[in-house]
Amino acid sequence: MHTRAAVLYNTKSPFVIETLDLDAPKRGEVLVRVAATGVCHSDWHLATGATAHPLPVVAGHEGAGVVESVGKGVARVKPGDHVALNWAPNCGECFYCKNGRPSLCSTYVEPIWAGTMMDGTTRFSKDGKRYYHFSALACFSERAVVPLECCVKLPKRVPLPVAALIGCAVTTGVGAALNTAQVKRKSTVAVFGAGGVGLSIIMGAKLAGARTIIAVDRHEAKSAIASSLGATHVLINSADAVQEIKSLTDGRGADYVFEAVGIPTLQEQCLHAARPGGVVVLAGVSPMGSSTNLPGAIITRQEKTVMGSYYGTANTARDFPRYAKLYLDGKLPLDRLISKTYSLEQINEAYADMLSGSIARGVVVF
Repeated sequence: MHTRAAVLYNTKSPFVIETLDLDAPKRGEVLVRVAATGVCHSDWHLATGATAHPLPVVAGHEGAGVVESVGKGVARVKPGDHVALNWAPNCGECFYCKNGRPSLCSTYVEPIWAGTMMDGTTRFSKDGKRYYHFSALACFSERAVVPLECCVKLPKRVPLPVAALIGCAVTTGVGAALNTAQVKRKSTVAVFGAGGVGLSIIMGAKLAGARTIIAVDRHEAKSAIASSLGATHVLINSADAVQEIKSLTDGRGADYVFEAVGIPTLQEQCLHAARPGGVVVLAGVSPMGSSTNLPGAIITRQEKTVMGSYYGTANTARDFPRYAKLYLDGKLPLDRLISKTYSLEQINEAYADMLSGSIARGVVVF
């Protein structure tokens, strides 16, 4: 079969719309008609070279769609099902899965970073040349063949653009607040970065009952959306941001400080914004090879805890349906994250808008 897809051929170059050949799903695989995919910074890291990956690649890892067909051995989903796609599949059998940390599952790491399916081959090709999959999903395509382990069935009442955001930004952000940090009621929270992940952290902190939620971003345009999703205060990031956070938290600093961008200097700023005994959660993905200076003297003397949060410490089989239910119950207004929708042909425009800071989350709708 054929599919239109946005292909990245080289770093520091735009996405190119191509018509590719797509093989049918093999054993344990699912053919999904992609309905929506979020415009996320993690895919942009491929374009800048901050994330190394085999090329040419069909990017896109925040997606949802409708099952069209299944390979042999697939019984958990069937044609017609609506699924959100999980970019960190887990096996259920390894050390991490058995110890309640499926987001750290090591079973599929090697083929995912090789840009292949689980058997080491790809399903995309053109003129005999193979094209790689990003995160086993490749959602910047009208259709994608994905491992069964990446598919989480959701109620059809959940709009597919919302389901797409559950596949990454929502699970990463809400999960960072609820699963990783386990934010306590009446606590104080600061969130550096008000993109899709940061805004989801704000929603998670509000759901947890935080008393003060401070959003920090360099773009004034994020103020209204951050406030509407639960931020009690919004600061434009500057050299004074840490002092401003302290002034809003009785001079101490916040109980929980989240970094949702992946910039080392911002991560360092977060450490100083946390009170003694407070928690710093790094939820943004930093460029490969980068390093962050978090002084041990401060961490030790002030007993600050620094935590990493990968995919919101998610158990996607549990958390995707949970967040979908919270949305349907009116407790997580996930649709407000979507600032603008685009066609696949507008993918480069969508990334320009993301980089400008003018939108919360853009979504490509097929």
